[in-house]
Amino acid sequence: MLQTPPLPESLTPRERVRLALDHQETDRIPICLLCSGLEGTSGARLAEYLGVDEAGLERYLDRFIDLIIANPGYRGPSAQYRGPTLFRSNDEYEDVWGVRRRAISYGVSNYYEVNHYPLADARDIADLDRHRWPQADWWDYSPLPDLIAQATAHRDYALCVFSGNLYERAWWMRGYEQSLLDMIDNPELFHEIMTRVTDFYIECTRRTLEAAGREIELAFTADDIAGQRGLLMSLPMWEEHIKTHHVRMNKVIHEYGTKVVYHSDGAVMDAIPGLMDMGIDVLQALQFSADGMDPVVMKERYGDRLCFEGGISVQTTLPFGSVEDVENEVRDYIHILGRSGGYILGPSHAIQSGTPPENIVAMFETALRCPVGRP
Repeated sequence: MLQTPPLPESLTPRERVRLALDHQETDRIPICLLCSGLEGTSGARLAEYLGVDEAGLERYLDRFIDLIIANPGYRGPSAQYRGPTLFRSNDEYEDVWGVRRRAISYGVSNYYEVNHYPLADARDIADLDRHRWPQADWWDYSPLPDLIAQATAHRDYALCVFSGNLYERAWWMRGYEQSLLDMIDNPELFHEIMTRVTDFYIECTRRTLEAAGREIELAFTADDIAGQRGLLMSLPMWEEHIKTHHVRMNKVIHEYGTKVVYHSDGAVMDAIPGLMDMGIDVLQALQFSADGMDPVVMKERYGDRLCFEGGISVQTTLPFGSVEDVENEVRDYIHILGRSGGYILGPSHAIQSGTPPENIVAMFETALRCPVGRP
């Protein structure tokens, strides 16, 4: 197995993450796979490269990871399926919101793309009333303390829970193009959909954080509001139709002493002031290959008030760069974003099939050994 001895560590993962979130430097940069992981065949290729089985791969990754996910278990309709899925075949599944996805092959694996929007034909509030909306009672929150204790028994991880992707959930039910049209032509309907989605996630989040007993460092929220070249809508449109709902949810999260991490792919630089005003504590993904996403500018303008997570490119460096390219990118972002704390390193999204396993190793091993915040 390709493995170098771990460095002596003076902090537990939880201590390391908490210090970073408080804008303090740590013994090494915190590392996580938030909104990420080994997609398709990348995990199997990495295990083969390391000469380990699946359990050995988990042990290898565990040397680096400081933050893990802790969520309540599903017990709602069709609970015999893994997770909140109402039916599943080899090529299609439906989730608890009524959204259906079909497998689309990209050669070595599949992505699941939406092929049925259950509210596509909704015209008014009565149509929304006829839809079956998921209920917070469909999840079991009571085992969370025991699950957390088991997960942190051998290592004191920092913990993150999933709180909600409000706009994404709304358009997955309505359709992306139709949702944008609704903001202009039918704002009452769009607002009602967003309100119902937000109310659901607020209640689930409240119950989760209540059950966890203030053991949770971060709550993961999301909405992809940008593409490669800029925002997907105007800032005034975002402010009016989306931001207000996140403000409600973030207020609840903060009531429990938990910080808000917010995910969006793409060129979000222009939205950062509004995102901070919305109540986020950590900006996640950090797609620096998108237009205008400059880590130096981001840290200088916002780094005293905002933390960052992600950054190592799954578009360019990890899949197509050399080991040296990966090492240099990891060092650069640690030196830029990790200065005076406030940075958790990880890939910018899921590590794709075809990514050279030596590049994945280089990302983790370099992050483990790079001095924080200085060249």
